[in-house]
Amino acid sequence: MQTPSEIHNIKSISQLMRLLELPAPLHPMVALVDYHHVPMETFPKGQKISLDFYKISFKTTFKGQIKYGQGFYDFEEGGLAFLKPKQIVSPPEDMGSYEGIALYFHPDFIRTYPLGKTIHQYGFFSYDVSEALFLSAKEKEIIARLFASVADELNSNIDSFSQDVLVSQLELLLNYSNRFYNRQFITRKAINHDIITSLDKLLDEYFEEGNSLKNGLPSVKYISGELKLSQRYLSDMLRSLTGFNTQQYIQNAIIEKAKEKLSTTNLSVSEIAYELGFEHSQSFSKLFKTKTNISPLEFRQSFS
Repeated sequence: MQTPSEIHNIKSISQLMRLLELPAPLHPMVALVDYHHVPMETFPKGQKISLDFYKISFKTTFKGQIKYGQGFYDFEEGGLAFLKPKQIVSPPEDMGSYEGIALYFHPDFIRTYPLGKTIHQYGFFSYDVSEALFLSAKEKEIIARLFASVADELNSNIDSFSQDVLVSQLELLLNYSNRFYNRQFITRKAINHDIITSLDKLLDEYFEEGNSLKNGLPSVKYISGELKLSQRYLSDMLRSLTGFNTQQYIQNAIIEKAKEKLSTTNLSVSEIAYELGFEHSQSFSKLFKTKTNISPLEFRQSFS
């Protein structure tokens, strides 16, 4: 028996169904699992789990609260969470009580279809589980119908069209999820603007405290780690609200800090580049000109 500190790797959907003590899947590469029939004690608390296939969890109800980014929010209307292959997760210490369905599908199932090449574009597969998609009642109805369609197809006799139909249903589900995530970024503006405020403060302190001198330019990995958000979620959220991904947002902050130094100090361009964390002043000058259409010296001269 594996200890919670070890990673329990599940290689196939058939293996998962055996572990859950459920009947063999109707299709070897696609399965729907009703949480109601799965004991929560299947995996020990703290057990790390890695799947070799995709998982989409549709929680139709959830009594209590779930972590979302830096806070906790009601999940009464249900929601969706996404896992990609090899993503390591642990069952939460306290799941509360909920009912729902999990849709599992193996990468080989979609490999020969266009979706096999484009699925990486659905960024929510790279979000943390805590960055779930919270659904309105109307959205929940739409998702429930899509899951029911998948269930109907799986329960039908498998024929030469079954895979085409199931892949089409998967793509429709993912496209609706994209739409609903974009809605969530917009409707949770207050929450997300708090994140942006924290991001601005983090970047300001990074430069003011001299971290750029010690550690170089602030990275997307560092920023997302400090904000306790996945890199992909932070970039998608920022792009939705500001038009810039995280890397672009950081670069804009660097340029604003550079403008401040160019207009209020006598530091040379090389000294400013060094203070901001650039290894080479040429890289700084190139970025500055790309962002402003003028060189750092030309910007400084405009204040003379």
